[in-house]
Amino acid sequence: MLVYASLLLSAALIAAVPSPPVVQVREPKVTLPFVGRLNVTGRTVAEIDRARAASHLARASAQPNQSGKRQSLDATNQAVDYIAEVGVGSPPTTYSLLIDTGSSNTWVGAGRAYVRTSTSQATGDLTEVTYGSGFFIGTEFFDTVTLAEDLVITNQGIGAAAISQGFDGVDGILGIGPTDLTEGTVDGISLIPTVTDSLFSQGTIPEKVVGVFFAPTTELSITNGELSFGTIDDTKATSDVVFTPITSTSPASEFFGIDQSITYGAAGENVLSTTAGIVDTGTTLLLIATDAFNTYTSLTGATIDNNIGLLSISSEGFSNLQSLFFNIGGTSFEFTPNAQLWPRALNTAIGGSANDIFLIVADLGSNSGEGFDFVNGMVFLERFYSVFDSANNQVGFATTAHTTDETN
Repeated sequence: MLVYASLLLSAALIAAVPSPPVVQVREPKVTLPFVGRLNVTGRTVAEIDRARAASHLARASAQPNQSGKRQSLDATNQAVDYIAEVGVGSPPTTYSLLIDTGSSNTWVGAGRAYVRTSTSQATGDLTEVTYGSGFFIGTEFFDTVTLAEDLVITNQGIGAAAISQGFDGVDGILGIGPTDLTEGTVDGISLIPTVTDSLFSQGTIPEKVVGVFFAPTTELSITNGELSFGTIDDTKATSDVVFTPITSTSPASEFFGIDQSITYGAAGENVLSTTAGIVDTGTTLLLIATDAFNTYTSLTGATIDNNIGLLSISSEGFSNLQSLFFNIGGTSFEFTPNAQLWPRALNTAIGGSANDIFLIVADLGSNSGEGFDFVNGMVFLERFYSVFDSANNQVGFATTAHTTDETN
């Protein structure tokens, strides 16, 4: 793939790289606010998410290596993107980057081109990452990256895209997934430390931990989330954080993968038996294996709206809708009926009418037993504070003030 990429790159490289013209660290607190953004381009939300999940699974299965790690992958162009304003260079150029725990390369140039400054160090190495609905090809640099006033990284590996596809309206990706996901993405370099790795190695944060705080919204664009580094931000959680180890089941184990089961209602009707899947800020919906999705559809009485690609439910059906319960690490997390709805104020943005009621549980596209049977995407993370602990290979969850919000 990198050989093919080099042919595409040669014609565009000069134009793409112009010359110069919440986990909390207690004292001080270092956080990165970001914006939730609706961005549906050409396909339904569910189709985009399934493409992302299929990309994860296909690459993990098709490109094994001696260490058992994936060589490259990941996703983009989701219906709801969380973006952060990130500075690169000195003086910094500001880029709008998608926040992605499902990939680990940080790169710019999809929209605003990479601007070289006095801190730019060219490696001359080709870099390429393919996502579920897009890709980028470019060259790797080392440069200063500014996440916030107290979050400045020197000599961070960063891709400068010469060619990209599937990133309309943003400039690239801030990859905060497991470091091993960078393997094979840069020619001549084994692994690229993530921004979390670099913050830790440069002594800016005490632990390789990232906390993510999302909140439900009924607006097309609002700064209502926060990415924080170092330790747990107690101000965002209303319960203790419950940690669960990264699953040992491949290919989910190559991401921030966990084991969980899902039940429905007070009677505890089984939807998905204990199995492996991933937690992913870059996926919008809650994706579950096809057999589990069929069970959920039957329990709720919902039907697929073929135009929108989401489950649709009647007003009567919604009045009877019961909570889902995610059983993770010995704790049951309640996902209320309201949490299972697409924000009705945003129905028209995805082609629906104001009176429609859509559900955010969608079909993963494969039956359970694949070692990748669910994706807890942004709609799940909007209801729970999440902690991605790379040092201890675990993921944690806690309730927040928004866990039981009635936004629909």
